[in-house]
Amino acid sequence: MNAQNTPALDEFLIQCQQRVEQSLRTVLSQSIPSSKLMEAMRYACLDGGKRIRPVLVYASAQAVDAKSEDADAAAVAVELIHSYSLVHDDLPAMDDDDLRRGKASAHRAFDEATAILVGDALQALAFQCLANQNNSLEPAAKLQMTTLLAEAAGAFGMTGGQSLDLEASGTDIDLSALETLHRLKTGALIKASVKMGAICNPQCSEEQLQALERYAENIGLAFQVQDDILDEISDTATLGKPQGSDRAQAKATYVSLLGLEKAKAKASELANNAAKSLEGFSSSANSLRDLTTYIINRIH
Repeated sequence: MNAQNTPALDEFLIQCQQRVEQSLRTVLSQSIPSSKLMEAMRYACLDGGKRIRPVLVYASAQAVDAKSEDADAAAVAVELIHSYSLVHDDLPAMDDDDLRRGKASAHRAFDEATAILVGDALQALAFQCLANQNNSLEPAAKLQMTTLLAEAAGAFGMTGGQSLDLEASGTDIDLSALETLHRLKTGALIKASVKMGAICNPQCSEEQLQALERYAENIGLAFQVQDDILDEISDTATLGKPQGSDRAQAKATYVSLLGLEKAKAKASELANNAAKSLEGFSSSANSLRDLTTYIINRIH
């Protein structure tokens, strides 16, 4: 863990990561007709990643005093969507990256066709998990979660943002266009993670939900700014993916548009705005508060 983390955050991160890892292993232990496909799905999902999105689900649920067990399905679903997106992003037709989470990308470890099917299967499995969740939530809450995740993953969110990213590669775009791109590509799924956690308590007020949405909008963008910074200053071994890939593909980033120091200042400003949005919450939101610092100080 990062040496700058609080002991409470370190413990919370470990608990959430272990909890979602176990749930992922359960859903990815099913017997399906193609054993190769299941092997590749497990390869793409298990034993890797920071699990930031599931952590945000649990932290948001904690902030509104919801039960962790009611957040399990949402945490798994959002990580399955994220993992699918990474598999497809790495494909030769997309970002063409050979390394992910410190190991060969799925299309390199298996083959390109299998990687495409892995993404398809993980996306479908995410919604299956939401539909079949066995907890105390009302059907209306489960439906709301499903709608949130579908919107965040589709043309109005992550997929739309990825399309804009591909269109912008090698072109000159301004800061406003870059922010729009990343609010969709990265921010939409992060916002969905936070809102799905809040929905786990049916007593969550509209005021609380709006405050959490402001938190998510700021922390989602801060996450992407920090990613751009790390792509510039870190190394491949630390990142677990090719360093400098954005520059190599002539992609606009916060670093290329603002410069390194101004990009760092932008990340800090966004994190501070996220923290301010939680002023109306009690200590139950401390994990969300701590995550604002963790996200902009992470080293990979």
